[in-house]
Amino acid sequence: MGRSRFPWLFFPRLKLTSSFRRCPLSNRSLIIASACVVYLLVVVSQVGYSQQHRDRRIERDKYRHSRGLYHLDHSDADSVDVQTGASFVLPTRSNVVYITLKSKRLKPAHIRGTIRPKLRRKVRRKNDEAHKTFTQGKLGTMERHAGQTKRDFASNTSRGGTRDVYYKSLDILHTPRTDAQADSHISSIRIYSQKAPPWLSPQDVKVMRFLADAKVLRVAEVSRGDSPPLLVFEGQTSVSPTDPKRTQRGNACGGQCGVISSPVDTTEVFAFHLDRVLGLNRTLPAVSRRFSFLHDVQPCPVVSWDASLYPEGPAAGGSTVRLTWGEYQSSLKQRCWHKNISPKPDSGCSSVHHYEWGQLALFDFLLQIHNRLDQSCCGFRPRQEDVCVELGHNAECGDQNHIQLTNILHRGHDPRHLVFTNNKGFFDRNEDNLDYRLLEGIRELPEQAVLVLKNKRLREKLLQSLFLDQTYWESQGGRQGIDKLIDVIERRAAVLLTYINAHGIKVIAMNA
Repeated sequence: MGRSRFPWLFFPRLKLTSSFRRCPLSNRSLIIASACVVYLLVVVSQVGYSQQHRDRRIERDKYRHSRGLYHLDHSDADSVDVQTGASFVLPTRSNVVYITLKSKRLKPAHIRGTIRPKLRRKVRRKNDEAHKTFTQGKLGTMERHAGQTKRDFASNTSRGGTRDVYYKSLDILHTPRTDAQADSHISSIRIYSQKAPPWLSPQDVKVMRFLADAKVLRVAEVSRGDSPPLLVFEGQTSVSPTDPKRTQRGNACGGQCGVISSPVDTTEVFAFHLDRVLGLNRTLPAVSRRFSFLHDVQPCPVVSWDASLYPEGPAAGGSTVRLTWGEYQSSLKQRCWHKNISPKPDSGCSSVHHYEWGQLALFDFLLQIHNRLDQSCCGFRPRQEDVCVELGHNAECGDQNHIQLTNILHRGHDPRHLVFTNNKGFFDRNEDNLDYRLLEGIRELPEQAVLVLKNKRLREKLLQSLFLDQTYWESQGGRQGIDKLIDVIERRAAVLLTYINAHGIKVIAMNA
């Protein structure tokens, strides 16, 4: 059936072919010429249509780009590459900002370029003697500038161990850049969102703003018994004291105050933010601030003054826990006050809860703060310019059990919890010279802090937190300088996590 239909498919073509052959030659030539003309017209029309469609598409693309980040000028809208002949469009808008929240550096930066070790060596002399010279020298500078300072050092010292300089009498108050932060309405604590990061409480932010922006009314040198004196300022926003006992204690601070430290002690500010990011909440708020009458307007760390650390007054000293290294190790084994169980009278336990030592050890190890648990520098190789070597404390390491712990403080009304003060850390200590003595005897560490170290968000949180303090951020060289400091903490965190796994240290929730 299929084969019988096959010849019929070509029958019309054969009939036309035979008719075309029988036509005269002139008619055949005319037919061929007409077919060629029609074909040529069809080809030309197709080429013109495709060219027109392409021109419209190019024009539409140019219009779309001109409404976005680019703008075309009619004078030089089509720029031509000399070598390739290709046309391109040049962007003219320069107000496009690209922000990267996290940066990945291939090689950690060298930290010694940011801590200025020479400046540290020049300032450090003889521990307490150097600190007394610092505070007394700065007060003497203010007195010379003032000319008519209202003071009565003899009477103040006999009453409470303080001497005051009334800021209203200082001639340098209204000179350029004299506490411009306090005179202007722009705070150096910058918070661009509706609220601060969640690890900072509203009270923390309030105290930070006071320390950074409050107008200074009074500066006083406060004696603390055997400890070096403190340089304390009182701010204008302070309220009248309602506690009569605090007024009688040497009148160290009648309202809200801050303690001014040396410019080389900027670790205080970093330690405060690290403490809050880790969820420990054991340090006092600290910011960086410039004072016109100190250190040639260099930024100084300012720590919040807490009178509860001195229940009997600054002259009588703070609420210090007195323990030797041997007694400290014994209290760790006994887990003093664990589960609120009162220890036996002859146990040798202090008033501090067992969990506090784990938090202190973790915090001190990350910052390599040795002036609490290892004042004699027995757990690492100290340098010749370190205080423990200059004062000869390093020679006491032979009898370690009798070495006294220092700077272990708590509030007068809360003896179970420590307060981390005098947080002088070291960022220039390499991983092969870390002080592992700070972790000796520790078998439990806080879960919340360890999780922050494990989830790789330590850098992100520290950047967000430290960015709030504009003066500190700029004094460390901006993002680049802050990244160098965080590099050191991240490397020590990795070492600490390895130590936890190797020694079987438990990670538990510490809510006591």
